[in-house]
Amino acid sequence: MNLNQTPLPKSPTRRLARGLTTVAGATTAAFVALGFAAGPALADEGDGHYAGNELNGLDVSTNKGDVTASLFNLKLNDGTVLQTYCIDFDTEIRGNASYEQDTWSNYPGKGDFAEPAKVHWILQNSYPTVGTETLAEEAGVDGLSDKEAMSGTQAAIWHFSNDVELDGDNDPEVAKVYEYLTDSAEEMPQTGEPDQSLSIDPEAAEGEAGSTIGEFTLSTSADSVPLNLDAPEGVELVDLESGDPIDSASDGDQFGVQVPEDADEGNATVSASVSTDVHAGLLFKGLEGKKPTQTLITAETGEATVEADAGVAWSEAGEPEPEPSEEPEPSEEPEPTEEPEPDETEPDEKPAPPEDDEENEGGLPVTGAALTGLIIAAVVALAGGAAAMYLSRKRRTATLEG
Repeated sequence: MNLNQTPLPKSPTRRLARGLTTVAGATTAAFVALGFAAGPALADEGDGHYAGNELNGLDVSTNKGDVTASLFNLKLNDGTVLQTYCIDFDTEIRGNASYEQDTWSNYPGKGDFAEPAKVHWILQNSYPTVGTETLAEEAGVDGLSDKEAMSGTQAAIWHFSNDVELDGDNDPEVAKVYEYLTDSAEEMPQTGEPDQSLSIDPEAAEGEAGSTIGEFTLSTSADSVPLNLDAPEGVELVDLESGDPIDSASDGDQFGVQVPEDADEGNATVSASVSTDVHAGLLFKGLEGKKPTQTLITAETGEATVEADAGVAWSEAGEPEPEPSEEPEPSEEPEPTEEPEPDETEPDEKPAPPEDDEENEGGLPVTGAALTGLIIAAVVALAGGAAAMYLSRKRRTATLEG
């Protein structure tokens, strides 16, 4: 297989930060993006993407074809660029392919390669971890260039990952580096993961002003980790057990964010960081479900920073209950009765009261048909009285005559 006609080399590896030993600060954000922090995972986009070649090396002739050896750039989502080697000779690298960090047990490359023990030894004892001059002395090479050092190193890695053997006409310096590394490599335990771990659980909490928000737990392999609180004045971190303010925590410690009762609605961030040694050999693979791309490994060892953070949000404290002596707010008054005002909803069915009370003493005046009835009744009464008198006299006369 000849890849010299292809602008994309065949074996990528990712380096933990460009010049990790000298640019440790630049790796902080890189490791957050790689999942060493407690931030959200980047599974949909991956941790970074292939961003071209770091160093174009020389052509090497192998039992599997001719290929150009190269170091590759892997650009993380935060902009950090890592330098990497390839460990999968049989898979092409895809331009701008997305990558995610994973363990060696999930190595997806072709071939029988499964245990990277001797590859780790090469990464620790060759370019760029070891300078060109030192490598030249160890390999017995005069005037070794960076390209020759890198090309011989990449060929030696392929030897253990894909059974690649140099043959044919190769650059003598490249061949000497390859032979030195393949003959000297020893099984070295995997050291690709960071030495320190750090996380804050949960990642977020919310509450109300006047309370202690969150039951955060710090998990770390470090002895103690400084805690930083980015919050409005008066808000502070406190130990949940003692209630005392704190500025650091150890593994398993629990803490919360105490918010004053008069605080306005707001939010805060609790963060922690710890330095760690990150070794060469960290593995990056293409995203699952995507077209295959070369598997990469970091090329250097250096110091990085592992970070974790958690967010807190709160609302204003609730309104106090009104005092009994205070008049209730309009919205708290009892509901009015359903009975409407007389003059607004119903006509007055009662007769209007007289305007002059003196004219109405003794009752209402009698008029019309009611007066006629009274006269007739009086006449009847007089007639009845006369008849009664007549009958009485007649009975009395009859008695005297008898």
